[in-house]
Amino acid sequence: MSVTQINKALPTLPAGWSADKDFKAVGKLSAAARRSVEPVGPYFLAHARRTRHKRTFSEDDRIRAQENVKKVEDEDAGYISEPEDPAMLAREAKDWKSQDHYAVLGITKYRWKATEEQIKKAHRRKVLKHHPDKRAAAGGNEDDNFFKCIQRAHEILSDPVKRRQFDSVDEAAEVEPPSKKQTQKGNFYKLWSPVFKAEGRFSKVQPVPKLGDENSTREHVENFYNFWYNFDSWRSFEYLDEDVPDDNENRDQKRHVERKNNNARKKRKAEDNQRLRQLVDECLSLDERIKKFKKEEHAQKNKKRLEREAEAARIAEEAAKAKEEEARLAKEKEEAEKAAKADSKKAKEAAKNAAKKNKRVVRGAVKDGNYFADGEASPAQIDQALNDVDAMIAKLEVDDLAVFKSKLDGKTDAKEIKTLFTEEASRLGMSDLKSLA
Repeated sequence: MSVTQINKALPTLPAGWSADKDFKAVGKLSAAARRSVEPVGPYFLAHARRTRHKRTFSEDDRIRAQENVKKVEDEDAGYISEPEDPAMLAREAKDWKSQDHYAVLGITKYRWKATEEQIKKAHRRKVLKHHPDKRAAAGGNEDDNFFKCIQRAHEILSDPVKRRQFDSVDEAAEVEPPSKKQTQKGNFYKLWSPVFKAEGRFSKVQPVPKLGDENSTREHVENFYNFWYNFDSWRSFEYLDEDVPDDNENRDQKRHVERKNNNARKKRKAEDNQRLRQLVDECLSLDERIKKFKKEEHAQKNKKRLEREAEAARIAEEAAKAKEEEARLAKEKEEAEKAAKADSKKAKEAAKNAAKKNKRVVRGAVKDGNYFADGEASPAQIDQALNDVDAMIAKLEVDDLAVFKSKLDGKTDAKEIKTLFTEEASRLGMSDLKSLA
């Protein structure tokens, strides 16, 4: 897209044009309205303050800054986070190792969770209150023992290494585990959670898993107890060490004290590990979730066992049914075979009887055919005819015998009967029968 720029001047006013005679208004201003204005806000207050005290801007700013500084100092000096125990105020400075440094600075509600800023502010407040010069100016006791305790507490708590050594043996930060009787009354999670929270401050691994509640999953509970049974603690006990003699003293004595301190640390460490293990064992024994999980596991095992037993019963039942079916089919087959044999036997008997009947008819036909003789048959002719017929019958199949018998049914003419026998003998290849010659 191309852009074309056109330079064109605005039209000039016509000659003789003037605003007085040629200007024409296209509208008019609205009427004035009366409104009430209330003087408020920080700027008005500053103006009122300067007016009242007849100050300039710079004077007012300087005086306000001084008042703010004094207010901060007064707040720091007068602020005591906790009541001060008279016995603590009367403590000897040389007993600093047995003192509660957090109590000296008035931050026991924070203890090991106190930040560097909180420690710094607490120290400043205590110094403003207990500095020997300030106490002397106020007409108080010039004893500086507690002030030295304050300085020692700040020295230890502001040094990360020394503070960790003190936190390692800070019994006031420990939470006693609830008794079995307390736990049985309920609030298991509420009573035991602070115990593990306090113990968790010694863990090298952070964050420390929480105890959870009755709705925690089995995985969460197992991870919790696995963590505590494999707890890796940074806790040491150097703070309780016996003071080692200076280098300029006996070296043997120094080595002896160092060995003694090392052995004492190891012993305390072992005792602390044993204590923590017993604590976790006790909590585990009282944890209803473990019982619930075991019950569910037992129910699951029983369910699987019942399922296996049901499956085995089903297979056995199917096998029994298959066996019964097989026995039924075998029985039916046997009965069918027996029936078939019986029917076959009956058929054979019937065929045999029919064959006998047919044989009798055929033999009777010989008699009706006068034994194939032209006149009265002699005994020899009768025997020959009967023997020849028996030979024919022996050679005839059952079906052929039945057909032949049907041909002879109703025949009484001797010649016709002889003809039928002659044709049958010829078909059987027995044309040489003497009685039919």
